[in-house]
Amino acid sequence: MGKLTLTTFLTLDGVLQAPGAREEDDSDGFAYGGWVAPHADAGMQEFMGEVFGRAGAFLLGRRTYEIFAAYWPHHDDPANPIAHRLNRLTKYVASTTLKEPAWGPAAVLDGEQLQAEVVRAKDATEGELQVHGSGRLAQWLLARDLVEELNLLLFPVFLGAGRRLFPTGCLPTACELTASRTTGSGIAIHTYRPKGRAPFQDFEA
Repeated sequence: MGKLTLTTFLTLDGVLQAPGAREEDDSDGFAYGGWVAPHADAGMQEFMGEVFGRAGAFLLGRRTYEIFAAYWPHHDDPANPIAHRLNRLTKYVASTTLKEPAWGPAAVLDGEQLQAEVVRAKDATEGELQVHGSGRLAQWLLARDLVEELNLLLFPVFLGAGRRLFPTGCLPTACELTASRTTGSGIAIHTYRPKGRAPFQDFEA
């Protein structure tokens, strides 16, 4: 049985939209794409190598799948844990529009029973079933308590606009911090394990 994990890049104000390139995702008029590259460093690369080294399969949204498919097949390197695993492990794609994924091995999860399909994919995975990027899928998974571990890479920039990982109306959830580090360029990397609904109480007088 695998573990479903989410790894995502965030700004200080929680934005996850278009981290990798200026033209990656300009939906809703977003004009600040490509905010990760100015801060990427060896510490970030080391951490991401560790994460991908634990991967048994991937669960991606259609847009992230297509962004990866346009890049990683052309940059295959057996010595690179990211390229090696992305190109060889199964990619489950949550999509109602993608019918024949060209970058394999891949399987489309598009049924009405998506939650059950995700659980079956996780149970069939040895290691981690990893979600990378895939903002809307990540929100959908978090709303159903399906994410078992979150790797949040917090970059030293805030934008004031863009799609956020935790939108208004998301489930109030408490988390346990299981690991933390900071890279040389100021990226704060925190690993959390959700532990149920958030508690609330007053300070004692």
